[in-house]
Amino acid sequence: MNKSLSVTAHHAKRIFTKVPEITVYFWITKVLTTGMGEVFSDYLVQHLNPLIAVALAGIGLVASLVLQFSVRRYVAWIYWLVVVMVSIFGTMAADVVHVALGIPYLVSTTFFTVALTIIFVIWYAMEKTLSIHSIYTRQREAFYWLTVLGTFALGTAAGDLTAITFHLGYFSSGVLFAVLLAIPALGYWLFGLNKIFAFWFAYIMTRPVGASFSDWIAVSHSRGGLGLGEGPVSFGLTIIIVVLVGYLTVTRRNDKDELASSQAREQLSRP
Repeated sequence: MNKSLSVTAHHAKRIFTKVPEITVYFWITKVLTTGMGEVFSDYLVQHLNPLIAVALAGIGLVASLVLQFSVRRYVAWIYWLVVVMVSIFGTMAADVVHVALGIPYLVSTTFFTVALTIIFVIWYAMEKTLSIHSIYTRQREAFYWLTVLGTFALGTAAGDLTAITFHLGYFSSGVLFAVLLAIPALGYWLFGLNKIFAFWFAYIMTRPVGASFSDWIAVSHSRGGLGLGEGPVSFGLTIIIVVLVGYLTVTRRNDKDELASSQAREQLSRP
């Protein structure tokens, strides 16, 4: 009886979680959304008045966040819609700092690094944890999405810094950040690196990885790319993301609540 109550209480605590389980599907979708947000942001700015493009991206981000905060649990398509909108708006925010204000990528990268550090410090000071497994309150969810926005802006600036300022090009930048992305994974599995630090380090790195490779595929040959164009690449990545999120919605492969329910049922069925 005590075992049943314990399992039930454990599941009750998890039922309102607002973020997905961290699985291989999570990382694949995350990288795809970063790439799509990068090239689609560039496409909008090139084909619309930049002010209108930024305004539309801002409205889309606010609307998706309202939807996300209105639900009581993780819903795959809503969560990933927010991530896509953060990716698009975060790209524009980093680009505006450089293009409109003329601030060098090194300065903007440093600024976003400091800003993200401040967010982490305030989040930890108020909540005593930075774990995404503890997103059960509105305040923690607000900190989570503010942090996500900061990681996208930082990743965009850092990717442009290496590709343009340091003249590595988009492909080489993608390779560089892919190597950096592998470091926390190896550190966690081989050397017991703190899993919260490993997660956020990897999360930040996924942005320049996805953005650099998508830019490489989209931009012209004169800029060191394959020249497929921002429009076609955006459309192709969108289709892949829709299919993948649809699969996750149906199967609930990265749904914490579903995993918790399965674990609870399994434990209760044991003698």
